[in-house]
Formats: sequence, C-alpha cells, structure tokens
Amino acid sequence: MNFDTEKYLIDDSASIKEALIKVEENHYGMIFTKSSVGKVVGLATDGDIRRALLRGVSLEDSISFCVNREFVSASTDFSRERLLKRLDGNIRFIPILDKSGKLHSIVSKDYLPLEHEGSIYIRARAPVRVSFGGGGSDLTHYFESSSGAVINSAVSIYSHGAMKVRDDSKIIINSLDLRATLTANNLEDALSKKGPFGLIQSLLHVVQPDYGFELFLHSDFPVGSGLGGSATLSAVVLGCLNMLRKDQWKQHELAEIAFQAERLHLGIAGGWQDQYAAVFGGFNFIEFHSDENIINPIRVQPEITLELEESLILCNTGVDHHSGNIHDHQKKAMSSSSIQEMVKANVELTYETRNHLLRGDLDKFGECLDTAWQLKRNLSSMISTDYIDSIYSGALEHGATGGKLLGAGGGGFFIFYVPPFKKYALMTYLESINLTIQPFRFEPDGLKAWVSRDNSNRSIGE
Repeated sequence: MNFDTEKYLIDDSASIKEALIKVEENHYGMIFTKSSVGKVVGLATDGDIRRALLRGVSLEDSISFCVNREFVSASTDFSRERLLKRLDGNIRFIPILDKSGKLHSIVSKDYLPLEHEGSIYIRARAPVRVSFGGGGSDLTHYFESSSGAVINSAVSIYSHGAMKVRDDSKIIINSLDLRATLTANNLEDALSKKGPFGLIQSLLHVVQPDYGFELFLHSDFPVGSGLGGSATLSAVVLGCLNMLRKDQWKQHELAEIAFQAERLHLGIAGGWQDQYAAVFGGFNFIEFHSDENIINPIRVQPEITLELEESLILCNTGVDHHSGNIHDHQKKAMSSSSIQEMVKANVELTYETRNHLLRGDLDKFGECLDTAWQLKRNLSSMISTDYIDSIYSGALEHGATGGKLLGAGGGGFFIFYVPPFKKYALMTYLESINLTIQPFRFEPDGLKAWVSRDNSNRSIGE
C-alpha cells in the first residue's frame, strides 16, 4: 500500500501550533520535521511539545524548539528482524527513511506490517540414471507376456529448470541444451510451433496449463547420452508445473505422465525405467508386469555404496545415440524366440546382480555387468558398432572386470567396473582414446522441486 507521508511531516520552521494540528490529525502522537529538501531532521512527540510549552515556549514559536535531533530511524533495506529488535524496548515507533533521508513509512509496536506477497518462481532438479541390467525387459511389448526387471541407480548428474508465471498468456521457453528459444502468445500457439521443443510441447499438450509462463532449462549432460536424459528433463518440467497445482501429482503419477508425453503422444519408442529413476531416485529394483509396475528401493549399505562409486568409471563415447530407432528395431526383433530368451536371461541375471550388490560382492557384480552387456548387444544389430566393441575390448584388456553401454545403445556413455589397483591403467587407456570420464556420485533422491521468492522488489513498512 501507499504510505501518506505528509500526515506525519511538517517543515522544521513551522509553528508549534501548526505541528499540534498535524499531531491531532495523524493520531500518532508525534510529528517529524523536514528540511527544505524534504529530509527528515527531527522528531517531536506530544510530550516533547507539552514540556516545551511548560518552559514558556509559545504556540507561535518554531517547532524546532521541541524536536529531538537524535531520533532512532531505519532504512528501507532493514530486515524485519532488525526492526523487531529495535522495537523490543522503549521505542514506540521508527521512521523508515529512503537513501536521500526522506520519510518512506513508519513502523511501530502496533504496526509492523508483513511483507506483501510478492512474485515467486519455481525451481526443479532431477537426476539421470545408470542401469546395471535388465534393459529391454522394461518395454511394454515384452512384459505384456513375460515379467521384466531392471536394476538402476540415480546419479549426481542433473537436469535443471526454473519457471515463473506471467501476468499474460505468453509462453517463453529457453533451453541451454538446445541453444534455442520458443516464444508463443499462448498455449495453442506454443503447441503449433515447429522446432526442437517436441518433448516440452508434448508435456504441455498432456498437462494443458492455463497460464502463461517463462521456463529456463539446462542439463549437466549432452543430448543423446544414454543416461535417460529425456525422462529427466520431462521430470523437471513436470516438477515445475506440479508446484503450481493444489492437487499435486504423486511420484507414480509424475512418472506416468512423463511416459505418456514421450512414449504415447510424441511417439518415441522406449521403456519405462527412465521415468521412475528420475522421479524416485536412489537404487531401485523395478519389476514390470502387465497389470502394474513395482518400484522396490534397494537399501545398499553406505560402505558398499562408497566402494561401488570408487569402482565404477563413467565415460562418454562421444557418439550420440537415438534410442527410439533402436527400440523400434528391437521391437521387431522381439518376435524371435531367441531374442525373447536372451531378454529373459537378462531378467534372471538382474536378480543375481541385485543380490551381489546387497551382499557387497562387487567383483561378482562387475562380472554380471559383462554378462549383461554380452546379452544386450545381441538383442539388436544397432546396439553396438565396431568402434564401441573396440572400446569395450580395450577396457577389459586394461583392467575392467565388466561394463555396459548405457541406454538403448548405439552410443552415449559406457560404465565400467574396475578393481582398485587396475583403475589407473583403465583410466589412462580411456583418456588415451579421447573418451571423457564423467565424475559422479550415487544420488539418493529423485525429482526435487521448490518455491523461491523474488526479493528484488520487496520491502517492509509500506
């Protein structure tokens, strides 16, 4: 609200009578005096005036005879805490002065208003995942007839988002990953735009937000990494939108909406595990059935987690992959009984991998990674290449117990298990063939979204 400062101000040269009239009008029992340029220079209470009159000062004399020049004041950038501390004593009221010393507002023991509700923005962050086995069994066309299972963990590599609601229907999306901007007058306009924002547009189509907004997105990983990045990005966008809902979606719902947008509406073939990993976080053993999917969090002992972190190397092949094409090819091949048997064997191996992890038998865990990769690479001719095979065979020659290409295949990131005293040889080999090693930690949490206030225009005492 606007504070009427003139009710509490009078010229320093005005008469006591004029000052008393103002004191009577403002009902505050005091008046501030100002200089010719409007700067507050003194304070006179009704008690100060009475005492001056008792000393023989007349009503026609200047109010300057009554004022206190050493009054307590505060500036507009004072925190509420500082004001409370100053009022927690004998001080009845405090003038709030701007940078030029002019009266901005007044606070008192009875009047210290709350900050006006200002604008907010939403932030969200979601992790990518590394998958240790079971890939291919999380495809609907497989587990409709045979149960699937995967084991994965979220890691400390993230997609990030920031969103603020606009006063109009305009939609602005800035993506650092795409190095592109989408600007639209409204939702309908945004959905009709051509360009690289297909996934985001698909999410908006499913959710149908009825407000304008500005959204900024960026990720710690490159596009086509094989780390489940599209699901992670979807989780971030949904996390932002969810914070603006009264009836907020739960974790399963968020994962399902992300699946709906990418798999059904956008039409990109793929499995289910990425969405769950991004939303739930942590180590998970996920079982897939025709009726429902079960996310089983795995309680890995802290010392096992630390040892596994130190025993795994994540590196980028530098080759982008297109998971949709690979999954389409894999779906066609799934009619083969031999392919179905390999996926089934991969599922059975996943249970073994989980048990080794829980027991801390990490060398056997690493061997399972090797077996999982051999099974996976035979599911489709598009999963591996001569270049990828050469990376893997070289890694084994330089100390790796096992490893696997993450994601659908064709490129992206490798993860390798290596015993401690062979790590040097493996890392120097990978660097020698110009692969980028990506540091990471296991991430116990999934999607996080929170509200932040915009403090740029907030002030107390108005």
